[in-house]
Amino acid sequence: MFISSAYAQAAPAAGGDMSSSLMSMLPLVLMFVVLYFVMIRPQMKRQKEHRAMLDALAKGDEVATAGGVVGRITRLGDSFLGVEIASGVEVQVQRSAVVQVLPKGTFK
Repeated sequence: MFISSAYAQAAPAAGGDMSSSLMSMLPLVLMFVVLYFVMIRPQMKRQKEHRAMLDALAKGDEVATAGGVVGRITRLGDSFLGVEIASGVEVQVQRSAVVQVLPKGTFK
């Protein structure tokens, strides 16, 4: 009396189901592509440049470390460097702690 008759909807065609599932995955794929080009790729490039800079370190280079110490390299090792921070004062730092090679003449 007060309730109208309910009719079942027709089931979608089998081919339409596949395309709708692909369309629902599209935003996820697009987000991953944007994430790759905005975050992952630049980070990998930065790591590659840092690794090349660490491999090119030589005795006499003036460097800045992650802790803010500035000095001149006096000894080179596989994983550690000897850095002279003042006359007669040498500290040992990890090679990976070097963040920047400074221009010659910066450290006196």
